[in-house]
Amino acid sequence: MAKPKIVIIGAGLGGTIAAYEIRAAVKGRAEVMMIAESETYSFVPSNPWVAVRWREPEEIQVHLPPIFARKKIGFTAVGAKRLHAAEKRVELNNGDSVDYDYLVIATGPDLAFDEIEGLGPDGYTVSVCQTSHASHAANMFDAYVENPGPIVVGAVQGASCYGPAYEFALILDTELRRRKIRDRAPMTFVTAEPYIGHLGLDGVGDTKSLMESKLRERHIKWITNARVAKVEPGLMHVEEIAEDGAVAKTHQLPFGYSMMLPAFRGVPAVRDIPGLTNPRGFILIDKHQRNPAFPEIFALGVCVAIAPTGPTPVPVGVPKTGFMIESMVTAVAANLAALIAGETPEAEATWNAVCLADFGDGGVAFVAQPQIPPRNVNWAASGKWVHLAKVGFEKYFLRKVRRGESEPSYERLAMHIMGIRKLRM
Repeated sequence: MAKPKIVIIGAGLGGTIAAYEIRAAVKGRAEVMMIAESETYSFVPSNPWVAVRWREPEEIQVHLPPIFARKKIGFTAVGAKRLHAAEKRVELNNGDSVDYDYLVIATGPDLAFDEIEGLGPDGYTVSVCQTSHASHAANMFDAYVENPGPIVVGAVQGASCYGPAYEFALILDTELRRRKIRDRAPMTFVTAEPYIGHLGLDGVGDTKSLMESKLRERHIKWITNARVAKVEPGLMHVEEIAEDGAVAKTHQLPFGYSMMLPAFRGVPAVRDIPGLTNPRGFILIDKHQRNPAFPEIFALGVCVAIAPTGPTPVPVGVPKTGFMIESMVTAVAANLAALIAGETPEAEATWNAVCLADFGDGGVAFVAQPQIPPRNVNWAASGKWVHLAKVGFEKYFLRKVRRGESEPSYERLAMHIMGIRKLRM
């Protein structure tokens, strides 16, 4: 009999690790195939470093086809054009189709720059969401330092990823001080968050005080509850929103350089499929990472639908952080292995979060168990060690990708000793 076929869409952080872990979990009882948009894996957490030339793109990238061939995982970089869920078929960009018995959606997000006039690399701000964007941001930064001026950094309304905005603001501060031109670069942090350090998570530990202190220490002004109305060449129009939703104040912020994170939405290949996605195109899942309408479909990572932690004057999304995504991967792999074996899938991801936010010469680390409050563990700390830890983690994670590994036994043991697990017990 033909083996069941498991297809994964998306070779980012979650999808790549999922391919390795699912292949190991099913133990040869199913075919595993990856549909990617590119043959190159990029370690996205290092993009802020690329944007100030602390890294070159090739230093944080891995060529995937040889690794997938070695692991006996099918691979195509043609990309998915459209999912036909009722037919259990993925239409590819070249017109071909791939049938599946089980599907894992790990596409990441579509970047909604078009929702704000003038936003994004095709407009007047730069981005660190993709490594190609970060490379463009580096070119723009090279031009900026020849004629320094005001800087605006932050995340717009509906964004669901705030850590990189803080990282980039403080990395910029560090680099400008090293170049001895920080005094010519007044900086403003603009965010949809209701307060500094909210992070889309209603804070973790004392991130409010920690982040306010860091911004104050680095002479970075901030605007919270901010809605970006539009961006013009060298000028950002920002509305500060009151608790009742009214515009409390308007700001016209001149800039010589600006990096703003956009809102996310589901990618076109899966958007607007009844029963599969919410209105923003994110995948609806149950506690087993499984779509209720199409139980043969699982999803993990940034593409999954998660409700906000609570109402805010300006829409604020929930981030899907690295370890949280890895816990989703482990749950999906375990549940697929159960289905292949004719058993009931029961694995639930903890959605625990362990994060390192680098500030160039220091940083903030936090542990949230689970990521969404209320929590069993709610801890944050700062120090120079965070920068060193993030550099080490970058090297370690890229090594895992190159080796085709998801979670070596020593990593799992170390995390368990610290009481941090990927699956609910």
